[in-house]
Amino acid sequence: MANTAQARKRARQSEKRRLHNASRKTLLRTRIKNVVKAIDSGDRAAAVDAYTKAVPVIDRMVGSNLIAKNTASRHKARLNARIKAMG
Repeated sequence: MANTAQARKRARQSEKRRLHNASRKTLLRTRIKNVVKAIDSGDRAAAVDAYTKAVPVIDRMVGSNLIAKNTASRHKARLNARIKAMG
């Protein structure tokens, strides 16, 4: 338990930030999952649409330091490669 006023405030801030980041990570995972579902269903148009909606979210998470730049780049590259492989 935090003993000083400063430590109590930091604990409040950390909890608030944790909840905010958790919801943003959920959004990120959902958008990636939507692309994967569309690819698995074989619908190229839906996959491209889901991908175009996912990319700005992935990039935004990099900007808020939720994921690393290379992680975002890897996600985008792999999803794009899977869409291109659909033919």
